[in-house]
This record gives sequence, structure tokens and C-alpha cells, in this order.
Amino acid sequence: MARAPRTSKTRPLTLRDVSEASGVSEMTVSRVLRNRGDVSDTTRTKVVEAARTLGYVPNKIAGALASQRVNLVGVIIPSLSNMVFPEVLAGISEVLDDGPLQPVVGVTNYLPEKEESVLFEMLSWRPSGVILAGLEHSDAARMMLKNAQVPVVEIMDVDGDPIDAVVGISHHRAGRMMARALIDKGYRRIGFLGSKMPLDHRARKRLAGFSKELATAGLTVVDRQLYSGGSSLAKGREMTEVILNRSPDLDFLYYSNDMIGAGGLLYCQERGLDVPGKIGLAGFNGLELLEGLPRRLATMDAGRAETGRKAAQIIAARVGETEHDIETRVELTPKLQYGDTLRR
Repeated sequence: MARAPRTSKTRPLTLRDVSEASGVSEMTVSRVLRNRGDVSDTTRTKVVEAARTLGYVPNKIAGALASQRVNLVGVIIPSLSNMVFPEVLAGISEVLDDGPLQPVVGVTNYLPEKEESVLFEMLSWRPSGVILAGLEHSDAARMMLKNAQVPVVEIMDVDGDPIDAVVGISHHRAGRMMARALIDKGYRRIGFLGSKMPLDHRARKRLAGFSKELATAGLTVVDRQLYSGGSSLAKGREMTEVILNRSPDLDFLYYSNDMIGAGGLLYCQERGLDVPGKIGLAGFNGLELLEGLPRRLATMDAGRAETGRKAAQIIAARVGETEHDIETRVELTPKLQYGDTLRR
């Protein structure tokens, strides 16, 4: 079992650090960061860039609390409309409900610049810990997290270099597992359909693992239909129609998530296609919401609620100074669910 590092004891950054880095007075730095007073655009840019480079975040509770911390845990996720993340939040709340810590949620819409701004505001209130989705962050966001001097848990993905602790699955592994399943069942002409591309890093990793495993059998992803917007049943139907009109000989469609996969299943049923005989389908996430469909979509459960619980347990234990019993890396095992759309 890996042992979690203690929170950094280095000196916290101050206005003086930003002042020296930007070459302007501490008073001017304070005005810029509080968005007060008349400051030139050139000076404002110098201060903001210096703060971003250093990872400095102002302390909005300075002098108000002896502990200089509040009993809040910042939880930063890409979306609330995606049914995946409410289950993660439920797992977090399940653990924190029994103690003094309370989660407060910020949404990034998968945008790095939005994550920066949400993180900046949250850290300025000096929370007791931070839980955030994914391992990919801007340089400024990483610096803020490294300098926050609180436990940080990145969730949903273990394929990368975490800042502190990490809980989730390997998406490369999940993609390889799905590819091996369909190879074993005799599918050979495969298409991929993805929403929120290319900003969904986890979907991209699954596709990379999926493609790598296909290559071991001499196969490739024959066609792709990508969409930069969000997921819905209607969008899944639309994307499926487009890719099958373009490549009617495809015998398997791998979707980046269950929502568009379910839309694809509805389209195939309306067209009278033989699923899973003529064409197989699979999504990702194992959403319980879709179990009411006439046929169950093949998918993969990533343990979302368990991810939330494990992340919250790490924060709660670290705040309670019992970090010697806490793992820094918790890798969960994705579970393949064959449903009715993948040959048995």
C-alpha cells in the first residue's frame, strides 16, 4: 500500500511574491487581484501573469478564522448534465455526510480556462481539500493545486501523473478490454462515435487503448463520427445514421458513452437492423438510467459511486491526520457488461 505524502510545509505564497515577480507594488497587486481601483491594462496583465505562473491564489478568509481553513471540499467536475457525475457526487456526499466537511461543486464544461477560474475562486476560500475530475490541467491550474497546501484527489482516471492522490480506472485498459471482447466475438469492421471530442481526455484514452488492441488482431477503426457538443439520445441517433450511411458495411459501433450509444441502438431498432447479429453496439459508463430500454446496451461500468467514496475517504482521513492508512493511488477495475448488443 502506497503511503500518502503529508501536505507541503513550504511557506505559502504572498502578495510580496507576486509583487516581486511582476515588478509592481504589493498595493497594486492587491487591487488587481481584488478587481478594485484604476489599474492600467499593461499592469493588470503583468500581475495576472505573475500570479498564474506562481500559482498564487488570494486568501479570502485571511484574518477571519484562526485555522485559515473552512470545512468545505471543492469538487470540480466537467458537467452536471452528464449523468455520470451526479453518481460521483453521491459517493462523495455519502462519505462526507457523517462529518463536518461539506462538498461545494464547480463545473468546467470540459474547458481548461473554465477549470482555472473555478479552481481560483474555490482555493481563495481555503477549502480543506479538493477533488477534481481528470489528470489533464493547464500549467496555471497545476501550480495552484501544488501550492494549495491541502489534499488534492484527481478522480476518474489513473493514466497519467497525479499531483497528489488519484482514484479511478485506466481508460487505456477499458478500451483494450472492449476491443478484445468484440474481436473474440468475430466483429471486424469497426466504427467509433464520440461526443465532446477532443476535450474528453478519458474518451480519447479509451479510443487509444481500443485501437491498440485492435491492431494486435490486424484490425483498425474503419470510420469515425465525432461531435464537439454534448451527449443526447437524439445526437446518438443522428451520428449513427451519418456513419452507417457513409460506411454501411460496418459491423460494430463503439460509442464514447452510453447516452449516444442508446440513441444509436434506437436508430438501429427503427431501421430493423439485426443487433447484435449484423451489427454490434457498445457504450461506456453503465448508466442505470438506460436499463429501461427494450434492449440493454453493452457497456462498461467504471465504478463512479465507488470513485466518489474513495476520494472523499482520502480527503476526510488526510484532514483528520490519519494519512498513514491512506493509499495515494486507487485503481478500480472496469467491468464489461455484455447487455443485448454484443454477441455472447
